[in-house]
Amino acid sequence: MRLSLLGVANTLAAVRSRKPAPVVRVVREDSTVLCERCTITATALRRLKGLLGRRDLAEDEGLLITRTSSVHMFFMRFGIDAVFLDRHLVVRRVVPNLRPWRIAFGRGAKSVLELRAGEAAGRGVAVGERLTLAERD
Repeated sequence: MRLSLLGVANTLAAVRSRKPAPVVRVVREDSTVLCERCTITATALRRLKGLLGRRDLAEDEGLLITRTSSVHMFFMRFGIDAVFLDRHLVVRRVVPNLRPWRIAFGRGAKSVLELRAGEAAGRGVAVGERLTLAERD
């Protein structure tokens, strides 16, 4: 399939005009905040990009990749904690300190919460724990 310059320009204009990704707060059942600024990757393009091009994640920052049961760390510059969640946001698996050039899978997972390396253990995230998404103030 051949793309014309006009087609490429229209595609780039559509990408630039998209609304910013939604940012929510990830909260535990006991109302403690697990992630203050969690960006949801609801589109295929945002899921594809993920954290590529980033130098790091802040302590209170995360990325929720929807509609996936695996993540790859190809071309990444830093490690992350990958928290695999089922359709009800129940933790299925926690992969601490997933380093660049690695792959991780979560059987039964429907989304992955990516946190700064060490955050999952530091906050005591455990398999079976249920999380919820809340609007930020």
